[in-house]
Amino acid sequence: MLGSLPFGVWVARSRGVDIQRVGSGNTGATNVLRALGTEAAVFVLLLDAAKGFLGAALGHWAAGALGGGLALGAVVGGLAAFSGHNWSFLLGFKGGRGVATGAGAALFILPFEMALGVTTVVVVVFLTRYVSLGSILGAAVVAIAALLRPHGWESRVFAVLATTMIIYRHRPNIARLRNGTESRIGERVAPPGSGSGDRDGSGGGRGTRAAGAGRGESG
Repeated sequence: MLGSLPFGVWVARSRGVDIQRVGSGNTGATNVLRALGTEAAVFVLLLDAAKGFLGAALGHWAAGALGGGLALGAVVGGLAAFSGHNWSFLLGFKGGRGVATGAGAALFILPFEMALGVTTVVVVVFLTRYVSLGSILGAAVVAIAALLRPHGWESRVFAVLATTMIIYRHRPNIARLRNGTESRIGERVAPPGSGSGDRDGSGGGRGTRAAGAGRGESG
């Protein structure tokens, strides 16, 4: 239930934008960034990450209250929030890529590995300006580090499942990265009905990406 809360949709709607009709249609922070700018995107990013963190924390607490395994409870709670974000029942089982929500859960379950993953994302995005590539490689680093370091099977299962799902959800991005058509951070999309035909403001004919044609999304 917690993971299904579509903060990206609600924040965009408060500004008169249907985020599911803009860019990729994803509800995550990257699509919000392209449509509404940095302030709104950071707000959505923090809210989506909080869903994952609170999901893991509530699972940990519930397992303790019921006398179960704390690590398993955190993993179940984190994965539930992660899945709810990706396939929100409030949005007809659509959603985002799960990066922010998965990161929030990882922050509770695997904080050191999460730090490595965030560092990877920052470096890759800085060097390439591809958010999707940074998200994929950051998730992979979390999984590899979790497998190499001394953790219980529960935490390792979480890392592998979350990373696998993040990569799976990025299949279209991977295809565009391979053929050189993936969009880079900083490119904006125009809300439906804006009448904008210029992606970069130069009027050079490239065209602002219209609703439903999104690329380069991660969130």
